[in-house]
This record gives sequence, structure tokens and C-alpha cells, in this order.
Amino acid sequence: MARDYPLNKTRNFGVIAHIDAGKTTTTERILFYTGVSHKIGEVHDGATVMDWMEQERERGITITSAATTAFWSPTYMPKGDDSKKCRFNIIDTPGHIDFTIEVKRSLRVLDGAVVVFDGVAGVEPQSETNWRYASDAMVPRICFINKLDRMGANFDKAFVSILDRLSKKAVRMQMPIGAEENFNGIIDLLTMKEVTFEGDKGKDVGSTEIKPEFLEEAKKRRAEMIEKIVETDENMMTAYLEGKEFSIEELKTTIRNAVIANELFPVFCGSALKNKGVQLVLDAVIDYLPSPLDIAPPKGLDGNTGEPVTVEVSDTAPFTALAFKSMADPFVGQLTFFRVYSGTLESGSYIYNSTKEKKERISRILRMHANEREEVKTVYAGEIAAAVGLKDTVTSDTMCMEEHPIILERIVIPESVISMRIEPKTKADQEKMGIALSKLAIEDPTFRVSSDPETLETIISGMGELHLDIIVDRMKREFNVEANTGKPQVAYKETILGAASGEGKYIKQSGGRGQYGHVRINIKPIDYSIKTEDLPKNTKRYNGFEFVNSIKGGVIPQEYVPAVEKGLREAMDRGTLAGFKMVDVSCEVYDGSFHEVDSSEIAFKIAAGMALSDAVGKAKPVILEPIMKVEVVTPDKFYGDITGNLSSKRGQIEGMDERGMDKVVRAMVPLSEMFGYVNNLRSMTEGRASFTMEFGKYDVVPQNIAKDIAENKK
Repeated sequence: MARDYPLNKTRNFGVIAHIDAGKTTTTERILFYTGVSHKIGEVHDGATVMDWMEQERERGITITSAATTAFWSPTYMPKGDDSKKCRFNIIDTPGHIDFTIEVKRSLRVLDGAVVVFDGVAGVEPQSETNWRYASDAMVPRICFINKLDRMGANFDKAFVSILDRLSKKAVRMQMPIGAEENFNGIIDLLTMKEVTFEGDKGKDVGSTEIKPEFLEEAKKRRAEMIEKIVETDENMMTAYLEGKEFSIEELKTTIRNAVIANELFPVFCGSALKNKGVQLVLDAVIDYLPSPLDIAPPKGLDGNTGEPVTVEVSDTAPFTALAFKSMADPFVGQLTFFRVYSGTLESGSYIYNSTKEKKERISRILRMHANEREEVKTVYAGEIAAAVGLKDTVTSDTMCMEEHPIILERIVIPESVISMRIEPKTKADQEKMGIALSKLAIEDPTFRVSSDPETLETIISGMGELHLDIIVDRMKREFNVEANTGKPQVAYKETILGAASGEGKYIKQSGGRGQYGHVRINIKPIDYSIKTEDLPKNTKRYNGFEFVNSIKGGVIPQEYVPAVEKGLREAMDRGTLAGFKMVDVSCEVYDGSFHEVDSSEIAFKIAAGMALSDAVGKAKPVILEPIMKVEVVTPDKFYGDITGNLSSKRGQIEGMDERGMDKVVRAMVPLSEMFGYVNNLRSMTEGRASFTMEFGKYDVVPQNIAKDIAENKK
């Protein structure tokens, strides 16, 4: 069966933004205008297509990314002319920082993104985080300044915030007509036309000549736009300086090339809720965002040789895909979302999971429309689909053919920063709780389940209070598990600031064969200025741990060195100062001794742990705590109270901006001081202030507080 849409007419893009910028509302309009849905679902009614989970509809926020497929023919093409019609594979992502993994893994498999901004707030903290993720993944972007009908909305101010806080490469493609409740149209600076949105839900897009009162400013803005466009192309720049006028098609081609190269970020405007501007963003997706053929082909490692290889983006190449999301579906079981980079895949065929070196059978292939499914027989290069029947394939695993093994670059999973105790309410809930937690952990890689070795309590860890709250709620509704939870705990870590040597000698005689292991080590903080690929051959670097084997002359036989490494890693997991996991420590094993008869792997493992404890005590050990980037939006009259309160929480005020009539306070505050801050803030500001918080960095805990933390842990 041949593919229904060619690769060059396929667009894989995501809608990303800060919470409450209007992503889901924009996506709902996209589904309506492309004919996927015949009724617009509103977030405030809890009736959206893309926010289908009960928790999403109750809270009015997006929690999990949802995928759908749609088709669009540009509005500037004559009716019935489908020569430029494209297939869209769209992913609507969450804006809340607690669900940031959904954005990160979606961007890993998308070719482009539409970044939505609130016309009042402009660039917000999560806008910056998502922008950074998109830059890391080299994803081309177009911007949509939304909510221009809101009181306090200002397109120019929002545009300047993009230039100041995200990229100087942003270029204004449109200007709004009117503001706030008087916002009623858009001027397209490329065609120099006024665009109107009439009929049912703004479905009929029309254009007229620009009114005389807007013409002067439109000409000025167009000149600025053209200057920015031609700067990205040397030949065009030369022609421009010589006074050449460019056609719209020439400008579009240059914009497209610059967008794909991440040299330009076109900015559009509108109001999704008032049905203005969304169709022009869809036109821009076709005109400027890349098809799978336009982006750099993905790279990976050959599964046999370990050599770097490049994947050929083609239907005829060997099958290669990346699993980027797992989901438990109540009707079909485990769903594995994947992006096909090359080749084709048929339902009923076998795939090879090169990450886990396992062969698995795909029973069915589904094309997802949020939580609805459409069965397909074959998927082709450049498509996004979901597979039923995969048991071992999870987020970040590579799917390929056994005769052509390849391992694609993995998705980097952020560290969890908050933990809490959880226990089943009844004996009947005990077994169900274990199954529920393991299924939820497969779905969400930032959610982790562990057991406290001393109390044997179950500990769940995640990205924030809301994240864990949703997990517990899902356990109750989806798995019928009632559970009691403890107070949230901060995920502290330990590290060292200095270098030291340590010795561990484990000798045990108990009649018959004894135990003997003797290890000497040097420890120091990891020097991250030396890249992993530049490390000497005797050095292995893991996440937060470096192991250097400097054993000479067989003082410790090579068969015991892996046991020494394992002993060091286990000791780091246990911590030495207060029982928290140690990170960023380089351990060099340089000496030791062994006994011909009594030495064993277990003896060297224990000796290594003893050596680490000995060395850490001399190497200035410290406790690290997560520091959060906090942004508080408050009326001016409460500004002093807010800054004073944040300072009392060991917060460092980083800056202050104005947003309309409000003040915006930016600060770095320890997570341990932020529990319950929402209630504190409401009472301080008569409920008129709001705040957002995201993980910033780990930093050293002051000594007096570290002492209390260690005592409480004991």
C-alpha cells in the first residue's frame, strides 16, 4: 500500500507554551478549522478534545501531551486547489513545569514547533524553559502572540519580551488592528493586506486594502521585517542594498530557509478564543516549518560496531523509529508512541528493540486523535503513530530491524526534586498499589518509585507537588487504589567540595575460609570541563559518578575491580553525611592488596564502601538542595511584602519587571521553603497575586540547616 501523503507535504509540529497562554484553545481551533472536529471544545467548559483526562478537565490544564492528525490547504490558495495541502501530525503539550518531560520528549521527535505567548504576560518562565528545550533539540519555531483581546494585552510589549528574553532573531510578520476588546483584525506585512475573520467561528478568511490610518505604520514595520529577512541571505542582502524589490514568493523562500536553519523566528498575532489569526498560523506552518526531508537526518550508533551512523529519511531505507511515550490505555492495554525516521512498519510484524536487545511483535498500529484511535495497517517514514503489543519498549528505546541494528540518541530525563511516603489503605490495596505504581512509572520517566532501606516504606518522587498529587489521584481513579500519603519531602543530595584519600580494609575470619579486601582511593569533585569523549581510557563516567582504575602491577586482581566500582556506587547511593545520594564525585582506585585464598568480590565491595566513607569525611562533604526559579506577579501595593517574605525564605531577589499595572518579582528560593506558599501568598495579597515555580539548580545548604537536615534524617 502506497503512502497517502508525500514526505515533503508532511509537517510534524508541537504546540508549546507557558501554562495559561492558550495552547489547548489554539489546538482546538486548529482541529475545528482543519475539519477534525465539528464543534469547538472550550477549556473553561471542560469539553476540549485534546485535554481528555478527567484531571485535565477538572483543573483546566494540560497534564499529558496528546497527538492528533489533520490536513490543511493554505487560505491563500483558490478554493478546491489542494496542490499545497499538507498532513499535520500535531502534539499539544502541557505548560506546567511539573509535566516538563512531556514537552522535552515531544520536542525530541518533532520537526517544528508553534510557541504560544500570552499577549498580556509576554515571555513567562516556562516559555523560557520550553524555548531552551527547543533550542537544545534544534527545533525550528514560529511564534503566536495570543489573547490580544484581553485587557492589558499589548502586541509590541510581548514582541519586545521575545527579543529581550528569547532571541534577537524574532521577526514581526503581522500587526494587530485595535487592542484589548477593540482587537478586530490583523495586517499581514508580507502581502500588505488587512485580514478579516468572518462567518461561523471566524471560518471565512478575507482580505481588504489597509485603511489609510494604519498604512504609514504598516510600511515602517514591513521595511523592518524585510531588513531582518534579507540579513539571513548574503545574495539577497547585496540585492537589497542595490535597491531591488523582492516578490512575496522570494521572501517566503528566504524566510523558510532561515526558519529551518534556526536563523529566524516569525512572530504572528491573534486571539484563539475570539477565532482570529489561527488560520494564518496554519498557513505559516506549511510555508515555513520543515518537512521531515528538510531537517538534518537523525544520528545514532551502529548496534554492531558502535560507530556513529546517519539515518536515511526514506520509505525504502531500513526501518528505524524512536519510542517517545508509553501510555496505559484501558481498552487496548499498553500503547507505545513512536516516531518513524526511516523505512515502513506493518501491523503484525516484528521489531528489534536495539536499546534492550529484544525482539517484539507489534500486534496493531494506531493513529491517535487524543484518546480516540484509528487503526492503520502501515506507517511510513516521517509519521507518528502508536503501537499495541510491545511489552519491553519504553520511552527513549530505539525500534529497528534486527539485521540493521541502530541506537538513536536517548531522551534526557530531568531529575525529580520532591518525594513523599505512600502506603496502601487496606491489605487489598497493597498488591494493586505495586502494579499501579509500576505502570505509572513506565508512562512517566520523571516519576520514580523507591523503597527506604531502613523503614521499608514506599517513596514516590516527582517534579513537584501537583505532579505527585495527580499521580495519587490517577491511582485512585484508574486503578481503584486507595492510599495514604506523607508530607512532601525535598530530594536532597550530597557531594564533596575538596579532594581526599581514603582506605578500606575488610578482614573477617570465622573458621574455614575468611574474607579479605583492601582498597585505597582518591576522591575529588568531577571536572566537567573535560568532556566524556576526552577522558583517559581507564576512566568511566556515569551520571554524577566517575570511576578511574589506576591499579598497577596487579595489587588488586582485575576480576575484583568491577566489585570495587559496584561498592563505590552503592556507597554513593546510600550517602555518608545524611543518607542522601552522593553526586559529582570522581573516585580513583590506585592501591590495595588481596589474599590468595580469602579475597572475594563481596569483600572488595565492602572494602570500597569503607574507603569511600573514610575519604568523604576528609573531603569537605556538603548537602545540596534544589533551588527553584520563582516568579511572583503581584499588584504594586504588595511588592514590599512579597520581596520581604521571599528574603525571609532564604530567597535571592534576581530582578523586578512591570507587566501592565502589576509588578513581577523574580527570585531563586530553596524548594524546602516553598511548600504551601500558594496559601501564604493569597493571605498576603488578598488573593490577588499569583506565582510560578520551576527547578533552577542544586546549591549547597547552609551549615546550620544541613545539621538539622542530617539530625532529622537520622
